[in-house]
Amino acid sequence: MTETQTKVEITFEDFKAEVLNDYKIATISRECSLLGRREVLTGKAKFGIFGDGKEVPQLALAKAFKNGDFRSGYYRDQTFMMAIGAMTIEQFFAGLYGHTDINFDPMSAGRQMGGHFATHSLDENGNWNNLTQQKNSSADISPTAGQMPRLLGLAQASKIYRNVAGIDQTNFSENGNEIAWGTIGNASTSEGLFFETINAAGVLQVPMVMSVWDDEYGISVHARYQTTKENISEILKGFQRDEKGNGYEILAVKGWDYPALVSTYEKAAAIAREEHVPVLIHVQELTQPQGHSTSGSHERYKNAERLAWEAEFDCLAQMRLWLIENNLATAEELDDLDNQAKKDVLEGKKAAWIAFVTPMKDEQKELVALLNSVASSSENKIFIEKIANDLAAIKEPIRKDILTTARKVLRMVINETGKSELATWITNYTAKIQPKFSSHLFSESAKSVLTSAEVLPTYDASAEDVDARLVLRDNFDAIFTKYPETLIFGEDSGNIGDVNQGLEGMQEKYGELRVADVGIREATILGQGIGMAMRGLRPIAEIQYLDYLLYAIQIMSDDLATLQYRTAGRQKAPLIIRTRGHRLEGVWHSGSPMGMIINAIRGIHVLVPRNMTKAAGFYNTLLEKDEPALVVECLNGYRLKEKMPTNLGEFKTPIGVVETIKSGTDITLVSYGSTLRLVEQAANELEAVGISAEIIDIQSLLPFDLNQDIVKSVAKTNRLLVIDEDVPGGASAYILQEIVEVQKGYNYLDSAPQTLASKPHRPAYGTDGDYFSKPSVEDIFEKVYAIMHEANPAKYKSLY
Repeated sequence: MTETQTKVEITFEDFKAEVLNDYKIATISRECSLLGRREVLTGKAKFGIFGDGKEVPQLALAKAFKNGDFRSGYYRDQTFMMAIGAMTIEQFFAGLYGHTDINFDPMSAGRQMGGHFATHSLDENGNWNNLTQQKNSSADISPTAGQMPRLLGLAQASKIYRNVAGIDQTNFSENGNEIAWGTIGNASTSEGLFFETINAAGVLQVPMVMSVWDDEYGISVHARYQTTKENISEILKGFQRDEKGNGYEILAVKGWDYPALVSTYEKAAAIAREEHVPVLIHVQELTQPQGHSTSGSHERYKNAERLAWEAEFDCLAQMRLWLIENNLATAEELDDLDNQAKKDVLEGKKAAWIAFVTPMKDEQKELVALLNSVASSSENKIFIEKIANDLAAIKEPIRKDILTTARKVLRMVINETGKSELATWITNYTAKIQPKFSSHLFSESAKSVLTSAEVLPTYDASAEDVDARLVLRDNFDAIFTKYPETLIFGEDSGNIGDVNQGLEGMQEKYGELRVADVGIREATILGQGIGMAMRGLRPIAEIQYLDYLLYAIQIMSDDLATLQYRTAGRQKAPLIIRTRGHRLEGVWHSGSPMGMIINAIRGIHVLVPRNMTKAAGFYNTLLEKDEPALVVECLNGYRLKEKMPTNLGEFKTPIGVVETIKSGTDITLVSYGSTLRLVEQAANELEAVGISAEIIDIQSLLPFDLNQDIVKSVAKTNRLLVIDEDVPGGASAYILQEIVEVQKGYNYLDSAPQTLASKPHRPAYGTDGDYFSKPSVEDIFEKVYAIMHEANPAKYKSLY
C-alpha cells in the first residue's frame, strides 16, 4: 500500500494508476473495518469504532495534505492515515488489540482504543523531529468536538510564523504555508466547542480547513434532533466571506463523488494555504455501513429504505461504478483488487495478533516454570501445581492473568523458601510492565521540570519597593526579548496590558500578534495555546480569573494533560497557562477550586506563587523546560510592594520545592498563595501567647514537595495544620495525604493532623463575605490555639 500522490502534470496512465491506488487504499481500509469488527465480536479486541463509509472523502483530503500540515480530527479517519502513509494494516490492528509497544502501535502504544491516531512529533528522547518534512497528525481524543480548540492553535501557528519576524522556524514551518485540517462528525457540530472554534477561526483568519463528515446520524439520533435545518453549512452561511468582511469560504460536496471531492479539496487547500482564510467543507450524503461502533447495530434505528439508500450510495460502491463507467478499470480488475485487499488485511491482522500475544506467551511460560519450581518444595504443592496448570492452559493470556496468578500464589508460600524467588519475580515483572501503562504522564526528556534549579533574584543595594505588577511586567518584557517564539494572549491582555497591568505597554512594543486580545472564549484560548505549542512556539494562554478556568477545564484535562501520556512521549505541548485567583470579591471572582483542578489535570504542573517575584521566576523556569503548567497569581497581590530584581528573565523559582518562610518549634503550618499572608499574621500573634509556628509555602501543588521537606518540619514540631481556601476536602485533603501518607508524617505526630479550609459554599460578596467564607487570621489563630490546648491544657487555657 502506498500513500496517495498528486502530480502537477500526469499522463492518462499516471492518472489511472493514481486513482486505482486510491481505490486500493480505500478498499483496504474498508476491509480493516469489517475484519476489525469481527475481532471485537470474537473477543480478541475490547471495542471498535471504525471509518467505514468515510473512505473516499478522506482520500481527497489526503491528496491536498502536504508535508508540514497538521490534522486535528476524530476516530473515523483511518483511511486518511493510511493514505498519507502514516498507518499500515498491522499498525491498525495493533491499535485495536492495544499493543503496548510503540514500535507496533505508533499511535499510542496501546493506551487509546483503536481509531485514535497520531504521528510522532518527537524522537525517543523527546526532541523535536522536523515537522516540515512529514505529514502530521495531532493525537486524537474521544470527547466529541474536543479536537476543535487544538485545531485553532495549530492553524494560528502558521499565521504567527508567516507574520512575526525573528522566530527560528527550523523544524516547524516554511513561512507559515502549513494548513491545519480538522475533521468532525455532523452530530458533534452541536457541541459548543465546535461553534466557539468556528467563530474564533473566522475572527483570527487562520489557515484552517474544517471537514464535516455528514451521515445524518449521531449514533442513533438523526440530524433533525441535532442541527437546525438539518444542515450545518446552511446555518453557517452568515460566516461566508464577502465584500462586507472577512469570514469563511464554505463549500459543500457529496461524499460519494470522488472527482468532485478531489476538486473541492484542491480549491480549499489553495484558499487556506495562500490567503490564510478558513474553509469549511460540508461533506454530505455519507454512510456508516456497520453503524456507530461495535456496541450495537444500526439496523435498530434505520428503516429499510434508509439502509437500501446507504447500500447504493456507499462511497466505495460509487467510486467503483465511476471507475468502470469512465473506463479506468473493469469489474474483473476491481474484483481482483478487492480480493487482494482481503488477503492483505487478513495477513496483516494475523501478523499483528502474533506480535501482540507472543511476548505475553513467553511471560506465561516463564511464570509457569517458576511456579512449578516453587511448588516442588511447598506444603501447598498440589494447589500451586493446579494454579500453574490453569495458567498454562490459557491459550491467549493477558498480563492480568499472569500477574494475578503470581500474586495469589505468593500468599500460599509466605512462610516458605520459595517466597523470596517469587516475590522478586513479581517485583521485577511489575517494574518492567507497569511503565507500559503509566510512563510519560510528564516529560521524561532532558528538559523535564525535575531538572530545574533555583536561581535567586538579585537586587541593587538601592532597590526600591514597587508595585508587584511591575516586577511581572518587566520580567515579561525580558522574556519577550529573550524568546522571540513566546507570545501571550487572553481577555484584555493586549491593549490595556491585562486587567492588573502586568503586561502594560507590551503590545505596543511587541505587536498585536505576540501580545494579543482575544474574545470571551476560554476553551479556545486554551486550544490556541495547545496547538501553537505543538508546533514549536511558546505560548502563554491567559485566563482572566481562576474561576473562569472551569470553561476550559475539559480541554485541559482531556487534551493537554494527557498529551504526552497518550502518545507515550511522542508529542508535547509546553503551554503555560497564566491566571489569577484566590481572594477578591464575590462568588465568581474569588473562588479557589484547587482540589477540582489538581485532580482533573494530572499531567500539567500546578504552581501557586505567593507573590509576583515568585510567579515571574516560575515563568522563567518553565520557558527553559518542555512541560505544560498552570501558574495561579495572587489576585490581591498586584499592588503590594516588592523589590525590583536586576536579573529579570533569568532568576528561576524551582518547581516541586517548598520554602520555609518562618521557623518555629511547636507546630507546622502549611499553605500557599494569598492565604500565606494571613498565616504569617496569625503566626506573629501566636508568638505573643507563646506558640512558635513554622510556616511552609508549598509553592507547587503538582509536583508536591519533591524533597519531602515538610515532613522534616513535622518531625521537629510534631504537629501539623494545613490552611487552604478551597472547600473542605478539596486541596487540603490532597496536601494532607501527601504529608501524612506519602511522606509518612504520621510517624512524628503528637496531635491529630488537621485542616482549615473555606466554608463549603462559594465565597460571598464583600469584605464581610470574604471574612465569613474563607479562613481569617482569627480562624487560623484559634485553630492553632485549640491544637495546643489539647496538647497542654494547663498552659493554653480554653478560649471558649
